[in-house]
Amino acid sequence: MKVVIIGGVAGGMSAATRLRRLDNEAEIIVLERSGHVSYANCGLPYFVGGVIEEEDSLLLQTPASLFNRFRLDVRVDTEAVAIDTSTNTVTARDLVKDKTYEISFDFLVLSPGASPVVPSIPGIERAMPLRTVEDVERLVSEVESAPKTAVVIGAGFIGVELAENLMRRGIATTLVEATNQVLAPLDPEMASPVADELRRHGVTLHLGDSVEAITPTHVRLASGQFVPAELVIVAIGVRPETGLARLANLAIGERGGIAVDQFNRTSVENVYAVGDAAEKTDALDGSATLVPLANIANRHGRVVADHIAGRIVRPRTTIGTAIVKVFDLTIATTGWNEKRLIAQGRSYFAVHTHPTSHAGYYPGAKSMCLKMLFEPSTGKILGAQGVGKEGLDKRIDVIATAIRAGLTAPELADLELAYAPPFGSAKDPVNMLGYIAENVLSGLVETVQWHEVDGYRAQGAQFVDVRTPEEFARGTLPGAINIPVDELRERAGELGHGDIVVNCQVGQRGHVATMLLNELGLHAKNLDGGYRTWHCSPASIELEPVS
Repeated sequence: MKVVIIGGVAGGMSAATRLRRLDNEAEIIVLERSGHVSYANCGLPYFVGGVIEEEDSLLLQTPASLFNRFRLDVRVDTEAVAIDTSTNTVTARDLVKDKTYEISFDFLVLSPGASPVVPSIPGIERAMPLRTVEDVERLVSEVESAPKTAVVIGAGFIGVELAENLMRRGIATTLVEATNQVLAPLDPEMASPVADELRRHGVTLHLGDSVEAITPTHVRLASGQFVPAELVIVAIGVRPETGLARLANLAIGERGGIAVDQFNRTSVENVYAVGDAAEKTDALDGSATLVPLANIANRHGRVVADHIAGRIVRPRTTIGTAIVKVFDLTIATTGWNEKRLIAQGRSYFAVHTHPTSHAGYYPGAKSMCLKMLFEPSTGKILGAQGVGKEGLDKRIDVIATAIRAGLTAPELADLELAYAPPFGSAKDPVNMLGYIAENVLSGLVETVQWHEVDGYRAQGAQFVDVRTPEEFARGTLPGAINIPVDELRERAGELGHGDIVVNCQVGQRGHVATMLLNELGLHAKNLDGGYRTWHCSPASIELEPVS
């Protein structure tokens, strides 16, 4: 059996090494256009910032090491330029010798990855992408020349990581994002603290603005501003690299990636596609999706190797779990966000909590914000997001596992999670999400979301802040009156009989107050996530005076 793999890194090398472990006799050839076949591209921004000090730390394997251990024929600086599926041949070009030759195959695996999105604007040739080892070498060379200013175009995961690492190098950095928030996978109220964290560390943000041109010394924004930029980096996103697949007349999917079946086979039976170039199947609705994540590419490689070797393969879908560090914050997400649910016209409930990373009475507890979305009819978990300083990764991982296992939102309350005061709480933040979801689904309490506040105000609802007078004095919802929860029984007569929206700081006291008022015959609803969630939202930000 002869297998040719086009492209290395996560997907291609996972396929190659797994296949070798399953078949010691197969001839396996890997063609890689760059000079590096196996490297940690997720670590590239940290090499720019000097957090990862040695480039060799990013290089996981070399052609020599892969031959010694796996007897793989790895050919770097070799570009596949054509595929003929009628003759089962690949045309390859040795970029060093400028020599073209053909390779036959029994099976072909495409792992060309994705290419950076580069806008067509004047001066864009000065902007540097960050995708490969060669890219990072060029960027580090520029950084080491000590530029004073940098502009990063795009505030996605790579963009915010680059902004942090350029600031570590003492470079005044501006982040430009065409949408109104950083980190598009987050909903607006979850993204706001991340923007605050970037600003707190000196990053200048231009949100809802775009780059119209790049000059030798500046970038010109659509707003008309000129931003100094000795260094310009483009991090808008990536698109599947499908050039070879199109030339070979392989089917391209609705999202622009290579269309594959559950075994990652393309429209030609003995040709597979893996990683960022291949479309995935969304676990929540079965639609085609693009998720450029290394763990999914690794899984693709294993699936393909197993299928080629004749092993039973489990069909798998993706929920898109991701995490990123932004200075002192951790941001993580899994499944769908609220924006996508609204766009798809899908009904859902949302709950927000603000727990601590471990027991509050144990020193060092850090606050976090968690948001979960679930289906009203079934309790099916649709997605979750989190922002915090510590302990967030394991909470999102638990929820991602619950989604994969098919647990409902209330069943999160039943999970027996490891607990000791230094590590968690007797009611873990994940358990608390389950309890709240159960309350909402059962109709025990009605909630109001931050974006519904203005609507309730327009309808004449009364707003009651049940925090202490000291908390109330530091800020509250417009028009709210202050009746501390401990005084509510005695002062309930001060309230009318229309809709009452109750808030506390994070939602817990509000829940108690709402239950009490409803027991007393009033019609109260709790502001989900409390004042803290509303204060982080665009609804609050729009009310703040311009300084």
